[in-house]
Amino acid sequence: MIEDVFSTDGLPKADRWASWYEFGTQSHLPTLIRTDHQDDFQGAVRVLDLGPVQVSTLTYSPLNVLRTPKLIRQSDPGVLYFVVHQHGRIGVAQNGREAVLASQGQVIYDTSRPFTAWATAEHGAVAGCVILQVPRELLPIRSQTLNPLIAVGLPQRGGLGALLSRHLAELTRNAPHCTAADAARLATITADLFAALCAHELETVDALPPETHRRALQTQIHEFIRQRLGDPALSPGTIAAAHRISTRQLYKIFQDQGLTVADWIRRCRLERCRHDLADPQLHPRPVHAIAARWGFTSAANFSRTFRAAYGLPPGEYRKLHHIDAGEKGQASCTP
Repeated sequence: MIEDVFSTDGLPKADRWASWYEFGTQSHLPTLIRTDHQDDFQGAVRVLDLGPVQVSTLTYSPLNVLRTPKLIRQSDPGVLYFVVHQHGRIGVAQNGREAVLASQGQVIYDTSRPFTAWATAEHGAVAGCVILQVPRELLPIRSQTLNPLIAVGLPQRGGLGALLSRHLAELTRNAPHCTAADAARLATITADLFAALCAHELETVDALPPETHRRALQTQIHEFIRQRLGDPALSPGTIAAAHRISTRQLYKIFQDQGLTVADWIRRCRLERCRHDLADPQLHPRPVHAIAARWGFTSAANFSRTFRAAYGLPPGEYRKLHHIDAGEKGQASCTP
């Protein structure tokens, strides 16, 4: 996966604003940007290139952005921006509407139409957001149909908005471990989630192509399971009911992945346990307590299942991992 990172840290103050401006407009799209903080500007940009889809994390001193008809004629990538607010106060005006994000919120705007945007921060800090860029041609929803969502604040808490926000955060966090081959799959999943969010807000879910709807639903179900791994009562019935589908439909979704629902739940629980067993800060916590934390009700069953998956009983896995970690730590302290 291609990842570009830029920060004003370490640059001479006189070069920070111009350098950030150049990197930001080249990695996104031409705009006119003004700031009252050219002498003490702070900013950073991190861009994940998934091919047609791009995910960016940005921080910046207070500024104003203008996208004019002239700039659109010069360069029109034909993409929609989905912005997830992080900190500061952010505003976007387009189509005669203005959305202001002062706490957790999201907004969509169209780069093929003029817009203005602004950001402020308190006590000399910086504002920040995550931007998802999706080409309109990847969306199975007509541009005119999307008009009611442009420059309208969307809730970030709960539902598909929260799911997409977490998905973007995970993409950013795990980018170093992803390969170029992963990028195409991740772009498809990300575009599908965005399409599903738009369809949900427009109450036109049935208008999505079956494959888009299936992939988005699959991602929702995976996230639902991950959030509830510690619940021993998690079952196909509760999962299906939460997503308003039959258990038969649920089984079919997992069958397409070559797994059963129980396989997926067990795999996720084992991975969480493995992570906790390798965590030095959790070393005082008994193995059975870690197993119970992630939904295993029988310590004996957990031990057998863990050994079958990783080749060692959980206690030995923990001991071996901590011995390795200790040796590495001692080596790093040796003159």
